[in-house]
Amino acid sequence: MADPQAPARTAHEAGAAAREAAVERALDGLGLDAKTRLLAGQDMWTLPALPEIGLASLVMSDGPIGVRGVRWTADDPSVALPSPTALAASWDPDLARRAGVLLAQEARRKGVHVLLAPTVNLHRSPLGGRHFEAYSEDPYLTGRIGTGYVAGVQSGGVATTVKHFVANDAETDRFTVNNLVSERALHELYLAP
Repeated sequence: MADPQAPARTAHEAGAAAREAAVERALDGLGLDAKTRLLAGQDMWTLPALPEIGLASLVMSDGPIGVRGVRWTADDPSVALPSPTALAASWDPDLARRAGVLLAQEARRKGVHVLLAPTVNLHRSPLGGRHFEAYSEDPYLTGRIGTGYVAGVQSGGVATTVKHFVANDAETDRFTVNNLVSERALHELYLAP
């Protein structure tokens, strides 16, 4: 029996291949200095514009609970959502998607192209300093809620960057700690979301 999804899948694959080829052509047109500027960034929150390949400046912002934006001032407040843990406690991926839609609108209002969220690290230790922006200790629930969030943000034309997702459980020496995690725990827990 013929697969009714085959034409759509083939069109999607062709579109993905065309985008990949366009990216490769653009990268081939950049010198080492321009590539280095993309890696280093323009400042803490933006990548530089590269008009020679049609790339405008790209603005990023923290965003698990709201869109901070590039200015941290009282005259540019942000919508603040309940903690991601409370969102996950609803067990409602559609609610997470709706939260993502709201944050996409906020990101666009603030000129943000990429939201640095969601955080899908698991609550595996009570000492985790970033748990306030994570969903749950359960990898399945975290994955479902995170997927809803990402779908909502992306539906508004804003990119997401899933972050803090592997063994980010300690605040003490968080920039230098070496967390040793078994392959089984990585596979079954941390990487599952």
